[in-house]
Amino acid sequence: MTTFTPTTAAETLSTVQWALAEEAPLEVIGHGSKQGIGRPVQAEHTLDLSRLTGVTLYEPAELVLSAKAGTPLAEIEALLAENGQQLAFEPMDYGPLLGEAPGRGSIGGVLAANLAGPRRLKAGAARDHILGIHAVSGRGEAFKSGGRVVKNVTGYDLSKGLAGSWGTLAVLTDVTFKVLPTAETETTLAVRGLYDEQAVAAMALAMGSNAEVSSAAHLPYPAVARVNGGRFGSDATTLLRVEGFAPSVTARLAMLTALLKNAGPLEEIAGEKSRLLWGEVRDCAPFAGNDERPVWRVSMAPSDGHAMVMALRRQTAVDAFYDWQGGLAWLRMESGEPEADLMRALVKKHGGGHATLVRASAADRAALPVFQPQPPALAALSARLKGEFDPKAILNPGRMA
Repeated sequence: MTTFTPTTAAETLSTVQWALAEEAPLEVIGHGSKQGIGRPVQAEHTLDLSRLTGVTLYEPAELVLSAKAGTPLAEIEALLAENGQQLAFEPMDYGPLLGEAPGRGSIGGVLAANLAGPRRLKAGAARDHILGIHAVSGRGEAFKSGGRVVKNVTGYDLSKGLAGSWGTLAVLTDVTFKVLPTAETETTLAVRGLYDEQAVAAMALAMGSNAEVSSAAHLPYPAVARVNGGRFGSDATTLLRVEGFAPSVTARLAMLTALLKNAGPLEEIAGEKSRLLWGEVRDCAPFAGNDERPVWRVSMAPSDGHAMVMALRRQTAVDAFYDWQGGLAWLRMESGEPEADLMRALVKKHGGGHATLVRASAADRAALPVFQPQPPALAALSARLKGEFDPKAILNPGRMA
């Protein structure tokens, strides 16, 4: 087994061209923080982009940043923070959930996995903020898409097309993202003691109001006991985040408090404590650590997710919490079995959605469809796309299907 560690785009291109000529599949990784997601890659050689690093352009006044694909996300976020800016879609760090150290993700991996955080409903995901890319296809051809300004796309937007492809279509070498100013302040309103169904109704009421809530999550027991230093105890807690200029945040919190005054006991969590709390929600802290129990990430309509989880609880032991106003459910299977057939049957029964097995043993990941199976027409389209970008299947073969 050979590990290639290119430091330039040209070296990356040369490596892929060699692999194509030899028909030698490559496992493509950045820093390996998400290596345990997806089916085990069927490749003897590794293309390690961890040395392909460095910010190549940063213009705070123009709200644009470019970096080589292997640049650590933590390094980029620190640079942005120094200038009062951020990646508004607040990409998740999968490392802790997979038993790895935090802060190991790369900026290329952010796009390859199409990451998003609790601000997803307001700010979108990585694909909504990507401006341009440089990449190498499985055909051994270097190409670029987009540019370094917002309005630059004509024809096919390959930058967005590669979002969520998990390195199976092309190897990213350079990415350009739109960045935005960090909110001056933020405060989270916590509503205590709601059942899941009540919490979903409260979150829908808040998100539909003029309070401009940027994030809404619900943590039942026991997940709630594993965040914020355990300060919530065993009381289920519903979280609503308000961000912006201080006077605006104060006014909108007053509006939100009046709206939810009869929902349950209310508590405000301000500033850095609020930011840390949402970081724990973003990174799935309740289920993080060296734990082998399978974890599912299920996205559904916010009005359907809690009903699916309740039906699942009737048939197996599961720990759960919700993000995205209830539209994203994180589920840990307490029995140690993924229960994939049961999970996908219940998702289909309750309105449909996407269920991804984000943590499981290598044996389970090899035996089960980790990503949501596609309908036949969409699967055929995906196969055609794979054939165009990587006809000899040398990039992360087997990872997604």
